[in-house]
Amino acid sequence: MAHRGRRARAFCATVAARPHAPGADLNPHSLPMKLLFVADPLEGFKTYKDSTFAMMREAASRGHELLACEPRDLSWQRGGRVSAPLRAFTLTGDEHDWFAPRADTDRVTALADVDAVLMRKDPPFDSEYFYATHLLQQAEREGARVFNSPAALRDHPEKLAILEFPQYIGPTLVTRSEAEVKRFHAEHRDIVLKPLDGMGGMGIFRVGPDGLNLGSIVETLNKGGDETVMAQRYLTEIVEGDKRILVIGGKPVPFCLARIPQGSEIRGNLAVGGKGVARELTARDREIAEGLAPVLAQRGLLLVGLDVIGDSLTEINVTSPTGFQEITKQSGFDVAKMFVDALEAALAEPRAGPG
Repeated sequence: MAHRGRRARAFCATVAARPHAPGADLNPHSLPMKLLFVADPLEGFKTYKDSTFAMMREAASRGHELLACEPRDLSWQRGGRVSAPLRAFTLTGDEHDWFAPRADTDRVTALADVDAVLMRKDPPFDSEYFYATHLLQQAEREGARVFNSPAALRDHPEKLAILEFPQYIGPTLVTRSEAEVKRFHAEHRDIVLKPLDGMGGMGIFRVGPDGLNLGSIVETLNKGGDETVMAQRYLTEIVEGDKRILVIGGKPVPFCLARIPQGSEIRGNLAVGGKGVARELTARDREIAEGLAPVLAQRGLLLVGLDVIGDSLTEINVTSPTGFQEITKQSGFDVAKMFVDALEAALAEPRAGPG
């Protein structure tokens, strides 16, 4: 741990000594850091669109060292620290064989001995993801800097996190009760039903004014009353896109990615064939993003993806928000640069406290 304290003090001193204008980048290129990405297997990355890869590429361009492991690699034993065999690698620039292992790969290392741990495991947020956040929080107690905060990951389930901000959302119901859903449908006539643990648009149903198959859909989603579901009024603005607004370091990216449903599909998710179009934020987009940004940043959420349809917030994504490459390619705004700038600035700040 001693070397991390020296590195942190040197980093802070470097930043403090460097003259800069307000808002200027604080990128300590002369002080490489070890960045650990806790993610899915590297072999499965689609580098042409993967946001984690965009982060890695930007970090590598600044001289930072890249390390990776999977959540299943994490372990802890009494008398020791949270550790994992870390894959040390470099980027090759090749589209397919995009990374090359370094000689010191697979060395078991305590997470507190790297400069930053980035939790980038894709959903679902299942039991194993939950357990991983507890191991990562233990690593924080041992001195690791983890982004996003493991406690904040647990405290912000992506569909339920919107309940804290009713001023930004449309009519919404969370329940296990089929009768409550039917009452909600009778009031709003056209609704969308979704499971709380779904991802990529999975399990989303629309029920129109005729109520066709409403009972069957509720039974499917709530498992006969054993599981909680969410119902929301159908927002006709979905035809213009389900907007992904990225918030980094407490500031919104000035462009969103509107994911537009194709054909007869009601879902705009790229995973189900939606078309992604980068657009400038509207006044309402900014109102929502700027209203939530300082609150979420203060809780340790360095990167957040807000989903907005029309003027309504529908989800707050904190596990592994994406859209970096699509926004950058279409708008010219370098999202990965903004992210690594924010990461470096966060690491220059003293720790808020254990965990």
